Amino acid sequence: MTFVPDRLLFGGDYNPEQWTEEVWREDIELMTRARVNTVTLGVFSWARLEPREGEYDTSWLDRVIEMLTVAGIGFFLATPTASPPPWFTLAHPDALPVTPHGVRLTHGSRDTYAISAPAYREAARRVARMLAERYGSHPGLRGWHVHNEYGTLDYGPHAAAAFRRWLEARYGTLEALNAAWTTGFWSQGYGAWDEIFPPVATQYVHNPAQLIDFRRFSSDEMLACFSEQRDEIRAAGSAAPVTTNFMLPTWNHLEQWAWSREMDVVSVDHYLDTPGPDGEAHVAYGSDLVRGWGGGPWVLMEQNATGIITGDRTYAKPASRMIRNSLGYIARGSQSSLFFQWRASLGGSEQWHGALVPHAGGSSAGYEAVCELGGMLEKISEVTDPPADGRLGDARVGIVWHADAWWAMETPHLPNDALTYRDEVRAAHRSFWRAGIATDFLAPGADASAYDLLVVPCLYAAAPETAEWLRGFAEGGGTVLVSYLSGVADAHLRILPGGYPGTFRELLGVSADEVRVLAPGEAVSLGERGGGVEIRATEWTEHLILDGAETVLSYADGPSAGGPAVTRRAVGSGSAWYVSTVLEQASRDALYARIAGELGIGEAVPGAAALGLEAVRRRGAEADYLFLLNHSSSAASVAGDGVDLLSGGPAEGLEVAAGGVAVIRTPRGGSAAVRPTM
Repeated sequence: MTFVPDRLLFGGDYNPEQWTEEVWREDIELMTRARVNTVTLGVFSWARLEPREGEYDTSWLDRVIEMLTVAGIGFFLATPTASPPPWFTLAHPDALPVTPHGVRLTHGSRDTYAISAPAYREAARRVARMLAERYGSHPGLRGWHVHNEYGTLDYGPHAAAAFRRWLEARYGTLEALNAAWTTGFWSQGYGAWDEIFPPVATQYVHNPAQLIDFRRFSSDEMLACFSEQRDEIRAAGSAAPVTTNFMLPTWNHLEQWAWSREMDVVSVDHYLDTPGPDGEAHVAYGSDLVRGWGGGPWVLMEQNATGIITGDRTYAKPASRMIRNSLGYIARGSQSSLFFQWRASLGGSEQWHGALVPHAGGSSAGYEAVCELGGMLEKISEVTDPPADGRLGDARVGIVWHADAWWAMETPHLPNDALTYRDEVRAAHRSFWRAGIATDFLAPGADASAYDLLVVPCLYAAAPETAEWLRGFAEGGGTVLVSYLSGVADAHLRILPGGYPGTFRELLGVSADEVRVLAPGEAVSLGERGGGVEIRATEWTEHLILDGAETVLSYADGPSAGGPAVTRRAVGSGSAWYVSTVLEQASRDALYARIAGELGIGEAVPGAAALGLEAVRRRGAEADYLFLLNHSSSAASVAGDGVDLLSGGPAEGLEVAAGGVAVIRTPRGGSAAVRPTM
């Protein structure tokens, strides 16, 4: 199903259970003024909907929906299962989650549930069915928001029993499991399924195969819980699209490719993690990921309207940045600009979280910016209609992503535990974003025919089929770029013998017989790329032996001095590159731009990136839409065909102010140029 609403959805989480009906009436008036057309209801309302087990009270929700409907405002309806009410945890203490240290958590926050507990699963199905029977055919229902941000891991007895069942289905016999888990090490051989537990706290380092299998199991178990609720909704006769919100950027407990196949539309909550300029690159990264997972248009379910939370501080997000970020998500395929939340809470655990209506209320500058955004979104709503082939962009660079790699690099006792999958993937994406080059994300083995360059960051565990897929891509004329810590292990995290990068050795034409880790803060030089640009690297080096590849860059100093650092091998009519170290960001930018340039891959609007303009082309049903987001402090002018949907004027001569935006409808494949405003 391709999710194509009749307008860009604008609004956010609405929690009327926190407020009086007098405030509801004010909310409806403020929503109407801001052109809000969609809210999300019920995410954390289980205690209000089911005050006692099996007894429901929907009168308040009926009244809220009636008020919204009269005002012409639609809604996503959530199942409230992310936050069980106090009566549930008192009645079913075994359904509370257990930490890896064996501590059973108590009620008092959100996500206090054990995903495998039968009582929790039954209660979740029951409340989902009740909501679907009552509201599933409501004309204002835009979709179902099942649960919220799945990701609570449980290590208790219910999880242990479910984990054993999952393992038995996966391996069939204990002999197969013992072989896969290498249980001959440290006398871990299992003689009965009941001897196996989740990876709770133990004396020293866990078995990495057990760790990654538990992560896979947990993702599958949460997906089963989601699917049960979805099936209850469908059994009640509701045909509205069903989704749940993925969460970015710093934690990941789900295997997104499998999850996306079970949803009608993929949605995400996305929050910036830096107040600096890299926040804009982060918007692009999150958007490209979610579009890749779903294979088309998607829903931004949450963002923060006024704040950027980083560690122990929340920095203000200027209104212009909020608007640019909102259009940045839409440029890359979002069908919505939704926020958490509509009105800032006066009490509770997230009372300082940003909101569309801040504590200062509807007379605030923050709310006025919301009204400005609402007007903009109405003017550009035609972008929601996708092209016939469903491909929203024209990226020629694909970045390979899989949750297994994330989890593998979180297992302890790697040569350098400071390295993370998310950092490497984001760094690769950031290089292309800085160059103004469009990228997609794809799963190992996916159709890669649309791409000229595939980037493979830290794909630690890789099957032989993945190596063959990359070989076929290169032989057909494509270029493959593989990073360190790729292909070194099999699916059970057993190191492949014969040298690194394991399953990719033959493809890349190199073999490393030793890893030489650098100290914190230590850097090595790979010489100059030309033009005086020094290529530098940190954290990780390898002693490489060439076996069919040529050296592109060598280590000029450090423990691997004189040896190859970056290599290239001709494969059929294409090539395969290997980067055996962690390039500093500027060095990575230079190398990746060089490779892209050799392939003729360039910007959507040549020269835009150098001016601080992010230029993104979104393909529509009948035309293309060029989004220009000016992150700089200087204005720029446009030359080209088309009409700016925001101003209604022609693209030719249009000025994009510092911090401003433009959305230009262009003929299919139309060209544009930008230049500084003199």
